[in-house]
Formats: sequence, structure tokens, C-alpha cells
Amino acid sequence: MDGRTAGGTVSTPAPEHPDAVLAAEQHHLDLARAELARMREHTLSLVADGGDAIAGEALALALHRRALSLVDDPATALFFGRTDHDSGERLHIGRRHVTDAAGDPLVVDWRADVSRGFYRATRDERAGVRLRRRFGVEEGRLTAFEDEHLAGPGEGGDGGGGGGDGGEHRSAILAREIERPRSGPMRDIVATIQPEQDALVRADASTTVCVQGAPGTGKTAVGLHRAAWLLYAHRERLLRQGVLVLGPNRAFLQHVSAVLPALGEVQVEQLTVSELVTAAAAGREEVRVRAEEDADVATLKGDARMAEVVRRAVWSAVADPAEVLEGGAVVVTRGSRRWRVPAHAVRDLLDELATRGVRYEAARALLPQRLAHAVLQLLEAAGDSPDDLVQDAVARSAEVRRAVRALVPAQDPAKVLFRLLSDEGFLRAASEGVLDDAERRLLLWARPPRSAGAARWSAADAVLLDEVADQLARTPSRAHVVLDEAQDLSAMQLRAVGRRCTTGAATVLGDIAQGTTPWSARSWEDVLGHLGKPEGHLEVLDRGFRVPSAVIDYAARLLPRIAPDLSVPRSVRDDPGRLDVLPVADPVAAAAASTRELLAEAGSVGVVVAAGSVAAAARALTAAGVAFSRLDEVEPGELPQRVSLVPAALVKGLEFDRVVVVEPADVVEAEPDERTGLRRLYVCLTRAVSTMVVLHSRPLPAALG
Repeated sequence: MDGRTAGGTVSTPAPEHPDAVLAAEQHHLDLARAELARMREHTLSLVADGGDAIAGEALALALHRRALSLVDDPATALFFGRTDHDSGERLHIGRRHVTDAAGDPLVVDWRADVSRGFYRATRDERAGVRLRRRFGVEEGRLTAFEDEHLAGPGEGGDGGGGGGDGGEHRSAILAREIERPRSGPMRDIVATIQPEQDALVRADASTTVCVQGAPGTGKTAVGLHRAAWLLYAHRERLLRQGVLVLGPNRAFLQHVSAVLPALGEVQVEQLTVSELVTAAAAGREEVRVRAEEDADVATLKGDARMAEVVRRAVWSAVADPAEVLEGGAVVVTRGSRRWRVPAHAVRDLLDELATRGVRYEAARALLPQRLAHAVLQLLEAAGDSPDDLVQDAVARSAEVRRAVRALVPAQDPAKVLFRLLSDEGFLRAASEGVLDDAERRLLLWARPPRSAGAARWSAADAVLLDEVADQLARTPSRAHVVLDEAQDLSAMQLRAVGRRCTTGAATVLGDIAQGTTPWSARSWEDVLGHLGKPEGHLEVLDRGFRVPSAVIDYAARLLPRIAPDLSVPRSVRDDPGRLDVLPVADPVAAAAASTRELLAEAGSVGVVVAAGSVAAAARALTAAGVAFSRLDEVEPGELPQRVSLVPAALVKGLEFDRVVVVEPADVVEAEPDERTGLRRLYVCLTRAVSTMVVLHSRPLPAALG
């Protein structure tokens, strides 16, 4: 650090030896670890005394969660960087805030506003940051450091790199961290967040952010870290309403499940969209998702037009007052007199409720007061002076309650949908002008079950049930929803997600090129519209940090066929990776042999095969003596082996150090059409972090040359 002599001349002391610098930083890390342990012990020593049983239980739970968030992971360092400021302030940036006994910070949470400079400061816009230091970490100990001088020319510490030469800084430690082998679940990226990613992570809580991200650009990590940042910046509101992370399948969620807990956030629910809607129906015992259906039927059930069909079906239960009211009016007895609200006046009240946009059950709750108010107007016209107590008494009267039951009968979501899919006349009335005859024939069950309880519901039916339930009663909203692989959801699935964030914003993640469902989105404008977030901000990430250039360039040959409007992603890694495309006589057998060879290097291996080849690949790996996990059979919480056998349909969102793709032609042909098949293949070809081996006996798709 520069100093001044008494005479005012500037003197620059000799730089410290790198070993001395590293020893001092390790001492700071050891001190921070000791203070974190003290903070946790203090939390555990606190007694939950909330004054009553419920408050005490809530406080005990809060203390338990606080203690969990203070658990130290000895395999990682509490901080990964440091910033020195013009003011003389020095901040160590880490995964959580750590203070000493006096309350002074030893480590500053990466989410704090003062940490922003670590991620975004440049020589042109320093924001007061004079020096940025990164640390190399192995098994929880600091092994190297690298300095970047932002205030002017300077020499970097030779414990890990240089910098300060006036040009663009290339961080060797950062490159090693991004490219190093990974095994097990996905980890956080707080040490390697890039400026464009940090801007998305710290986007305003009221802003819905949509990220179109090519493979390896870190879009999933951005979504998870944004959830962590929001929980830090707006904790009280977000914890009160809840944060929800939605992924494409259980294998994906298990892959990312460790990220938020590692950042100290243990109160975030993580579900698939299918689990979300079936969980909402869990209270209705007659709802069981156990049927498969043709893609054209599922596609139609996911069409946005079905929302209008469902709305009509629900509100068709409202009866004609002239037909159900005895004597053509609601008659209320007060003392010796009877007061009549005629059918046409009742119809006006029903129409007013229907056009207000309230839910069906809300209309049922409001109608008694509307009818009572109409009676009060009659009383006032006759010279009486009724008050609110009289109105409430009229609303609770037997005559009004009987009229409401006849006019707006109670409904059950499963029974509404059961009738819609089994009663041709009811479906026609609800879909007139919306669906054509051919579409109605697709929707109708060929052999209707006896009752809703006997129905074999499909996954698409569960989404329709969720729509029916929301038409009946408003779905509670979360404070924030992170939706990954959003391009694969139907319009009706997107509506189901959207009603979970009506009072909060969303983080929407995906890649149009990776859409592999028959109903996958054509544009992000469509996705945001169905979510009810048309004002969402779209950001494109096309700099790949995890997928090497040899791999991404090969996969990108498919883009002109599957997503011609998207730009080709760019890998910014120094290591181009390795790509082997090998014609073989027996790809499955060759995959087992190739996997054994790849295990000689550190890291994980993914063997990706079409669904029809999973059993054969499992036998080949077993015969070759390779221990592996089948990701279609991994139980929740089970730690996978270094080798994962992955059906092509489950590989989306996952990454492995080395990937073996078996028979691309089979992957393509397993899908309903060639375009969807090529998109599925694109996903499979972009999962490798260092090496990809493609084995084939059949001709490769023409686009791959």
C-alpha cells in the first residue's frame, strides 16, 4: 500500500512476498471460520420463548433455520475475493456475512451492495475499487491469489497471476475455477459471476427477467443466485409469501438442489411443474395422474384456448333466476311483510359479479350481500331505516341462502372437468366458437369412466384441473418464482405458473433452441404473455463459460435447422475441449469401453442414450465393471455415482465433465418429428464441460456433416 513521508513525498514500499501475503490471508480465513463457529454456537444457545406455544414454535423454527445457514463447509473457503477501496476500506467477499464478537465484518456477503464492485468494477468505472483480489482454493485452504489493479499500473501478486498491464485482465484463477472438473450436484458460482450475470442477479424485485441463454452461459445459476439475492435484499416479504423454484424434472432439481443451501438459503421450495399442479390437487382424493395420452391430445389440452373453455364451463353452472326461483323472485320475510327481489334484478346482480372478474366462489360469497342490499333498498323505499345489522341478518336468512344455493351451486374442480371431457353437449356449449368438431372429438373420452373418482387423469388433465380450481377460487401467489426450461411448457402450464406469481415477479430461464415438446414456445413474447408478465425484460446470454468451443461449435451446426433466428453461442474458454466423433459397429458396447477410459481422469461422466437403449447400456456398463447411477431411477437425496446413465429426455439442464452420446439417429427418431428430435439431440450434444465422445453406427443427421 502506498504511504507518505513527513515531507509529503510518495514512497512505495517493496511488495510483500507472495507466501507472506497468502499466509496473512489464510490467517484471516482461519479467524473468520472461528467467528462463524461462535455465531452458530450463540444461535444454538438461544432459547425460544415467544410467550405462547405457537409463537415459541415459530421462533424455535427460525432459530433452527438460522443455525443451518451458519454451518461451515470445510471443503470451501468462506471468502473467494477481496476488494481494496480508495477510502482505505478492505472487504473480503464470501458466501455469507461473518462478524467478530464486536460486530465488525470479517467477511461481507456477496449479495451486499458493497460487494457489487467485486463483480462489476472496471478501469473505466472503478466505483472506488482500487484493487480486486481473487483466491485459489483447494479443500478449504487458500493456495493462490491474483491481483487486478484498477486504479493504475501495478504488479499482481505472483501467487496466482498478474494484471494491471493496461489491457483487458485475464484471470487465470477465474478460468481454472470455471473449467475445473465437477462431480456431484451443481455448485454455486458466486466466485465466478460475470458482470452481465451479476446485473441480472441484482435486477429489481418488481422486474420479471427473462433470460434466453445458450448452453453453458450460466442461466440456471443466474436464476438460483437471483433467488438468493432477493431473499437477502427483501427477506421479510419473500419469506412470508415464499420463493418457488420450478424445473423440468426431478433429476434436474436434484442436480441443482445444493446451490441455495450452500448460499445459506434453506427455505426455498423446489418442484417440477407437474408436481406443482398435482400437489395443488392433493386434497382431492379422486385426482390421480396415471394415464398417458397421445401428443396431439396433450397439445390441444395445453392450448391457450382451453382457458376460455374452462371459464365457460365453470360459469355455466350459474342458473337462470327465472327458472330456479320459486315465484320468479327471491322472497324475504321481515316481520309481517314479504319483500320480493324479481328475477330480472337478480340477473343484473349475477351479470355484474360475472363481469367484475371475480372468482366463482367469491361470487357465491358476495351474492348474499348483494341480495340483502336489494332488500334494504326496498325497505328504505317503504320508509324504513335499516342498518348494517339488518343487511347482515337478511344475507344470513334461510331464504337468501336457499336462493344462492340454487343460483350459484357449489362446484368441485374434478367433477367440472370430468363433465367437460365426458359430456359431448356440455363440451360443445363451453367451446362453441373456440374449438372445432375435430378438436372436440380429440378431447372427449372414448370410454368415459363412471365418475370423476374413477377417472385416469393425465398430466395435461392435472393442468386443466388447476385452471378449473383457479376459476373457482384464486390461487395464492408466491413472492417470486424461478422457472427454468420455460420454453418446454404449454400455454396452460405457463398460466398455472403465472398464477403463482401474480403479486410478485418471476425469473424465466430457457433456450428456444432446446424446446423439445410438441407445444414448446416459438418466442419469449408468447411465454411472458401466457405467464401474465408481458412487461418482462428479455436478456440474451450467448457467452458460454462451461461448454468448450469444440463441443458448442459442433452442436451449433444444428441451429439453422432448429432455431434459425438465434445467434450462434460463443465459448470464451481458453481450453477448446475435446471432441471425438467415432463410427463403430456397436455403439452401446463402445460406450461402456469409452466410459472406462474416461474414468481415468477426474470428474463426472454422463452416458446419454435414447430411451429404448437404456436397458442395453445398463447391461453393457455392468459387464464392463463400471459403477453407475441411472438418473431415471435415482431416489431423492441419493448421491449419484461418478458415471450417470441418462435417458436423452432427462439430460436437459444437466452437465458432466465428459459426455458419451450414443447413436444420435436413435435420439432423433425417438421424438414425434424430426425438428423436435434435432432439438433433443442439440441438448444432448451440449452437456460436456471438457470432452464429448459421439458414437454411431448409423448415419449422422445431415446437419452434422
